[in-house]
Amino acid sequence: MTDPTFYRSPADAIAAPREEVAYVAAFDRSASRPDAMAVLDVNPSSPEYGRVVGWTEMPGTGDELHHFGWNACSSALQHEGHDMAGLARRYLIVPGLRSSRLHVLDTVPDPRAPRLVKTITAAELSAKAGYSRPHTLHCGPDGVFLTCLGGRDGADGPGGIALLDHDSFDVLRAWETDRGPQRLAYDAWWHLNRNTLISSEWGAPSLIEDGLVPERLLAHEYGHALHFWDLAAGAHRQRVDLGEQHQMVLELRPSHDPEATWGFAGVVVSTEDLSASVWRWHLDGEKWRADKVITVPAAPADPDALPPALRPFGAVPPLITDIDLSVDDRFLYVSCWGTGELKQFDVTDPASPRETGSVRLGGITAHHEHPAAPGEPLSGGPQMVEVSRDGRRVYVTNSLYGAWDDQFYPDGVGAWMAKLDADPAGGLAVDTGFFPHGADFRGLRTHQVRLQGGDASSDSYCYR
Repeated sequence: MTDPTFYRSPADAIAAPREEVAYVAAFDRSASRPDAMAVLDVNPSSPEYGRVVGWTEMPGTGDELHHFGWNACSSALQHEGHDMAGLARRYLIVPGLRSSRLHVLDTVPDPRAPRLVKTITAAELSAKAGYSRPHTLHCGPDGVFLTCLGGRDGADGPGGIALLDHDSFDVLRAWETDRGPQRLAYDAWWHLNRNTLISSEWGAPSLIEDGLVPERLLAHEYGHALHFWDLAAGAHRQRVDLGEQHQMVLELRPSHDPEATWGFAGVVVSTEDLSASVWRWHLDGEKWRADKVITVPAAPADPDALPPALRPFGAVPPLITDIDLSVDDRFLYVSCWGTGELKQFDVTDPASPRETGSVRLGGITAHHEHPAAPGEPLSGGPQMVEVSRDGRRVYVTNSLYGAWDDQFYPDGVGAWMAKLDADPAGGLAVDTGFFPHGADFRGLRTHQVRLQGGDASSDSYCYR
């Protein structure tokens, strides 16, 4: 029988039962303790609502768990006759961005107690795919696509995509057959019905691991382009340059409509004015185009209140570090990690987003408090954002990446997670009953969230 969480269409995903647990990657910045997968109770009827109810430690230290995902999801329905015997949304594959190891966690039979069943070594990833520094993974129709920032044995590149087996989790090979001009990597997504994969660019490991390198940012050495590929062939087809001033093209969020040919990409910073932006890619005839549709300006600030890296500029950059698109394609959520704001935009017309909501938590200079903890200024800001399939709940965590946390929040980011309630007509409100933070995460920092049964950024759909 087909896994009931393999949804044929976005509408089926929206109508499915809501999530009862959330999985949160937690990491130890000092690399002296194991990283862990925390399990949060997100059922408001539960007496343990908002609490950590499961905790699975990784087998070593120094992983810095980052973006993780499912071994299989709705995209498995893409191919008629696809062998799905026994295939299920069961395993979480969890990359260590610093260690280049991959850990596989079984969420069955107890979703609150994921069990480590396999570790893929850095040596295997390097030998079989020629990559290191695994960053993001998405379950595809016939394998797991794992984007990697580094090249063989930790080299600066080129980065790219490793293909993993759905069932055995073995590293199969490098996905690319012809990479063309692509050298930097970050995220990858696709339009299945158009046989098109889109990839984005952050930077090589030497640009990332010890924090942002200001002189190399000003020299425009970070990524500033989108790449479009033949999904079946693994061959590069088109590069779209957003302009060298638009540094660090990160998260990709394609429309969930399988017939659509558009999506959004977030850009961290402009070297012209420290603004951040969101771009819409779309198919124009036979060519892909990209247009800036959202600009978030920097906020003026007292230089004495800024971390050293920002004092010369006298402003706080928004730093758009994550975006997420609701499954109905109606609302786009934009994390402004620098200013401590999560913005909501109505993107019913994707070419003309309209801001409809905002919540402020943390921020480099603002330290906006959570209403459940008055008098406790927050550090960090809304960073990773995940949206429930029905679009009613939005979860955020506050850590970006260890070295970058320390650079922009030198007094520490702590650890926290918040839940926001989204009004179907537009608007956001903080859930005051949900605020795991501090000791709840045992001294580890929080990063990505995945929701039981899938979420707004885990699945691609095959049918309307």
